Amino acid sequence: MTRTIKLNSGYDMPLVGFGCWKVTNDTCAETVYNAIKTGYRLFDCAQDYGNCKEIGQGLKKAFDEGVVKREDLFITSKLWNNYHDPKHVEEALDKVLSDMQLSYLDLFLIHFPIAFKYVPIEEKYPPGFYCGDGDNFHYEKVPLLETWKAMEALTETGKVRSVGISNFNASLILDLLRGCKLVPAVLQIEHHPYLQQPQLVEFCNKNGIAITGYSSFGPQSFLELNQDRALKTPTLFEHDVIKSIANNHKKTPAQILLRWATQRNIAVIPKSNNQGRLLQNLEVVDFDLTTEELKKIESLDIKLRFNDPWDWDKIPIFY
Repeated sequence: MTRTIKLNSGYDMPLVGFGCWKVTNDTCAETVYNAIKTGYRLFDCAQDYGNCKEIGQGLKKAFDEGVVKREDLFITSKLWNNYHDPKHVEEALDKVLSDMQLSYLDLFLIHFPIAFKYVPIEEKYPPGFYCGDGDNFHYEKVPLLETWKAMEALTETGKVRSVGISNFNASLILDLLRGCKLVPAVLQIEHHPYLQQPQLVEFCNKNGIAITGYSSFGPQSFLELNQDRALKTPTLFEHDVIKSIANNHKKTPAQILLRWATQRNIAVIPKSNNQGRLLQNLEVVDFDLTTEELKKIESLDIKLRFNDPWDWDKIPIFY
């Protein structure tokens, strides 16, 4: 039985999903297919990950073979920064749906509260940091509420069931709540013992916004990017506190990190190409950490953020 969170939109979102960030194009279709066969029912995707077509191939294989039906899965994707202008929001969604061979998404998020200059899909897709001028960043003057209203309108088309946000701080959410018709169903944030953001979590809980945590393993999630901060930060897998709690429960450190989130009703989206770890990452709702263990993990918070647009172009969304 898949454990779920009831969203304010009325839909149920699985508490544990599979994250498709950094899943390589050559392995992606088979990885997604294997994850479905292992038992995953939530897949977290994004335009910017550049693997939507391959994810769609993996989904189609599972559908064609009768492993699952479309309605058995919860598929999330994200609006990239170049498509914030309301006239481009549905265009961006349509590209996602086409690439993934789907008729609707369960959840569509604004990926970052940052509006880059529009880049036509035929010019470069996904555009990444490209804003039509080489390596130079260019921005558009599009208020977030205008983008959000275009997101809200998508729910009336049948192409999106729920809409939400990602990488927003509480001030931005407060402003959005003052003008929105639909309260965001989900906020997706970087969340691990080194960056716990308890006030933001509490604020969202009070306002009926579910939380999905990404990069649950902290620096481990950024080693593949050769990020200096991640390379210099001690891995949570070897941290004495995490290892000790893992020994107490006869679980892996990864399972402890995921249970620390899911026990507090925060959804997680780990990825793995290893079949054994795929299954282990799913098995994180059948045991409980003690109050003392939760407090020990709480003490590890050093407010260390690894995914920060300040590193891109000194964009201060978290300052």
